Amino acid sequence: MDIGPMNHNSALPAAAPVIPADRAAENREVIQAVKAVNNAAWFGDQNELTFQMDLRTHRMLMRVINRNTREVVDQYPAEYILRIAADLTK
Repeated sequence: MDIGPMNHNSALPAAAPVIPADRAAENREVIQAVKAVNNAAWFGDQNELTFQMDLRTHRMLMRVINRNTREVVDQYPAEYILRIAADLTK
């Protein structure tokens, strides 16, 4: 078996960020709450609540998404608020 030198230019997978235990517990609670809301169909049978990080402002978004079309039905904060926040940070 031939073992060659290690290629130091190859990309290594990024290490997963370390999340403090209290933050991880909060994340689990939010996930459970979102699952409960979606199971109760608070936003209708065809919609679901999701959370997503806005890449421009680095703020969390709450979105109501149509399960069939994946269309955004509603979003908090609204898109125009995100644009204002992005403009203020320039």
